[in-house]
Amino acid sequence: LTKEEETLVDKLPLSEVSKSYLTKFVTDYSWWGGAKTIDRGDFYVSPILSAAKLVNASQSFVADLCAFLSNRPDMVGLLVAAGNKVEQDVSSTYQQIYYGAPGTGKSHKIKSEVDEKNKICYRTTFHPDSDYSTFVGAYKPSMKPTGTILASGEKEEIIKYTFVPQAFTKAYVHAWNTKDEVYLVIEEINRGNCAQIFGDLFQLLDRKNGFSEYPIDADSDLEDHIKEKLETSTRDDIPEQVRAGKKLMLPSNLYIWATMNTSDQSLFPMDSAFKRRWDWECVPVDYENVDSAKFVINIDGKDYLWHDFLKNVNARIKKATDSEDKQMGNFFITGNVTENQFVNKVMFYLWNDICKEEFGSLNNFFRNYIDEKKSETEEFSFNDLFTSDKKKLLSKFMEYIEVKSVADVKPEKSEEESE
Repeated sequence: LTKEEETLVDKLPLSEVSKSYLTKFVTDYSWWGGAKTIDRGDFYVSPILSAAKLVNASQSFVADLCAFLSNRPDMVGLLVAAGNKVEQDVSSTYQQIYYGAPGTGKSHKIKSEVDEKNKICYRTTFHPDSDYSTFVGAYKPSMKPTGTILASGEKEEIIKYTFVPQAFTKAYVHAWNTKDEVYLVIEEINRGNCAQIFGDLFQLLDRKNGFSEYPIDADSDLEDHIKEKLETSTRDDIPEQVRAGKKLMLPSNLYIWATMNTSDQSLFPMDSAFKRRWDWECVPVDYENVDSAKFVINIDGKDYLWHDFLKNVNARIKKATDSEDKQMGNFFITGNVTENQFVNKVMFYLWNDICKEEFGSLNNFFRNYIDEKKSETEEFSFNDLFTSDKKKLLSKFMEYIEVKSVADVKPEKSEEESE
């Protein structure tokens, strides 16, 4: 550069690093991949195509587009934001089931991703009596005044049937009325008959670019309700038949997330066709969780660490059942527990779901040692925990599954103490 050019560069409102890059760009073509001199109008084409790894001359439009955007930062910002949103939409999980043992934090995981981020959310819980009407909606009777005063002086009322939407329909309508993310959360999805509850909505779970790939016909009662609710929607991407309520199609901003407890003996197992339309994520037992690590069990005046108990009893559950499904999660309890709470919640679960069926076999770990050498054991039942021997049974149970009280755990010696 000439001295005059150097002076002009120095006056530019740029950092020293940017000034040095500018100087290199102008004077050293090999540094930035330039093949044409700077005075040519198309000097930028070769380096851009090289950086983008495009060698076909027909791709030069990419370089022209970059040149067009080079002095339009606002437009670049909009394109980047749109690109990030598309990438987010494509990578998002539209149907997700979080599964795991009871107390692992499945609902909490959804809460942290949805509620704590102030997402729009509708919730429902499946159970054996759930059906299509409790999930989607149905006509229900209600008393409506006619405006007539009867001879008795009372206001005349008549029975009128109106469509009452449930969680699915509420979430569906809201999603088509906004472009914000809307979540439909189903707790305990495997406790209900999913085939009966979803009905033909099952077809909507096949998505392409977030939208249902196979729209379905809406029932006449649902059609009227949706038509009314979408009539004033400002979205411009609603298909005509969807806006009219004739067709149902999930929008790309509607997410359906669910929890599933693996310990539940589901009355209605999910079929493979239903399962494959969901993404699955296991929420395992977290023995490293710092919050649940503080929980203690108080038995006969002694404190036992919950995590110490959990690790040992879960190992026995796995051995007895040949499965991890019935293990307990670190948040099976939500804080310190008393003796009675431990019996009525933890011991009841262990007895009812595992040990009751194993009574009389070696897989039953409701046992105590009956000799000092710890070579012989004796079984006990859940009802035995409601006798005067309760404290003794529980203390000896902890001994049997090798869980020491906090007072009995010897602190590890430091290196200095060891020396």
